[in-house]
Amino acid sequence: MKKPLAAPDLNREAKLKAFDRLLTVMDELRENCPWDKKQTFESLRHLTIEETYELSDSILDGNLNEVKKELGDLMLHNVFYARIASEMKVFDMADVLNSICDKLIERHPHVYSDVIATDEKGVKENWERIKLRTGNKSVLEGVPKSLPALVKAIRIQDKARGVGFDWEKKEQVWQKVEEEMREFKDEFNVESSQSVNKEKATAEFGDLLFSLVNYSRFLEIDAEEALERTNKKFIKRFQYLETESAKDGKKMGEMTLAEMDQYWEKAKSI
Repeated sequence: MKKPLAAPDLNREAKLKAFDRLLTVMDELRENCPWDKKQTFESLRHLTIEETYELSDSILDGNLNEVKKELGDLMLHNVFYARIASEMKVFDMADVLNSICDKLIERHPHVYSDVIATDEKGVKENWERIKLRTGNKSVLEGVPKSLPALVKAIRIQDKARGVGFDWEKKEQVWQKVEEEMREFKDEFNVESSQSVNKEKATAEFGDLLFSLVNYSRFLEIDAEEALERTNKKFIKRFQYLETESAKDGKKMGEMTLAEMDQYWEKAKSI
């Protein structure tokens, strides 16, 4: 069996002390703050989701100081849930931490046992096989139902790939993209005298998006990140259009498309 040797952490004592401080602060807030006393799993849930998105924004913005702050917020939420659970006598923070440690050790036999995995692909395949062996009925069982559709598509494809259900070459995936594009076009470009079958067109568009996400994976592009960066770019340029046109005494909704395009082209150059 392999004997993992972790590099010595010269700051371990400070980290443990800081975590103990957070546990203490959480206990004090839960016992003395009216707001904290009232919180439940359900009341915290939407706040946790909000904090997760704020962390995502900070990462995409490359603002590491904000990343630090948002990680702190999420850490607080983790401790908060564990505190509530301890009051319910179902589990506590030690159970949470030991549970994740046990899972990581079990699912990394290439580190903690004699299984061989020399690359990322091998690690993911081992991970999914172990999950099935330890009780998961489906490889896709761990994909949250409430994930945004684009993120869900990425996770579904990644998990299927982990057990070998995947294309062999990116050229094959691009052929699939072109096939889905033709099918969508056929549904959408009907004779003007006919109405578009919205249900079928929607289904074909979904297939097209799914195949594009698949292709992005083969190019090692995170489709969610790519789209969000484009969203941010559009917002920046559109807000430039709004502010600069207002300086010239023009109003949105009253300008022609040609007038707006002039500001848009300027925005693209900055």
